[in-house]
Amino acid sequence: MTILAKLAIIAGLFYLALCAVLFMFQRRLLYAPDTRYVPPAETGLEQVEVVETRTKDGLTLTGWWLEAAEDRPILLYFQGNGGSIAGRAGKAEIMRAEGYSVLLAGYRGYGGNPGRPSETGLIADGRAWLDFLTDRGVRLGRIVLYGESLGSGVAVALAVERDMGAVVLEAPFTSIRAIAENRYWYVPVRWLLRDPFDSLARIRGVRVPVLILHGDADTLIPLSHGERLLGSANPPKHLEVVQGATHTTLVEVGAFAAVDRFLTEHGIAQSFR
Repeated sequence: MTILAKLAIIAGLFYLALCAVLFMFQRRLLYAPDTRYVPPAETGLEQVEVVETRTKDGLTLTGWWLEAAEDRPILLYFQGNGGSIAGRAGKAEIMRAEGYSVLLAGYRGYGGNPGRPSETGLIADGRAWLDFLTDRGVRLGRIVLYGESLGSGVAVALAVERDMGAVVLEAPFTSIRAIAENRYWYVPVRWLLRDPFDSLARIRGVRVPVLILHGDADTLIPLSHGERLLGSANPPKHLEVVQGATHTTLVEVGAFAAVDRFLTEHGIAQSFR
């Protein structure tokens, strides 16, 4: 056997080992939870009810309920892949200050909750939180699914299953597969990926108003993802491009005003008294 043949075999074995490592540890790359439970008081939030729901696979999850003074739509908020709902306290307070009640949906494996995150698991968690609201007597037309980054994949998946008032997608992706294929171009992502979160395919089945918020300075999930989602979504739909906003600063720089305008325009931000 020649030296070149031996080197080719070694390189092939190294490549296979790399693929195996990425396959085994892909969920550690995708999900970055803060596993600690943080009480609402430590975030500065006041008048927060710590609530629980139970998933179909037997997990009890904790979330935070922020009720607004006005009887207006409820934002069922699905966070991104990092941290926990405690890190969304400031955004939730902005939303409540605008008269919207907010349910920060705790995921499995995040914020002291049991279990390990996966696409199937997070969507199951979303169903459980949706059931939590409907069990409280909230009608579906009052619920707005709000998905931030990874949470946009959860929101789109749920909106295909049941018609809500509307869907708001903050810095969404077309699919995790598309992001992974761009980032890990040197491995066969399509064959290795466990949690594709294919929102581009799913959004065609959403039959309620869809608002997409995206910053033109988002370097993590480029604006092109939001544009492609808009192209596949059914009307009514709107893409709000926020100048200068990055992946994590949309609400902080005032993007929530676009949410209020959109919901008002489509008759959702009305009183439910």
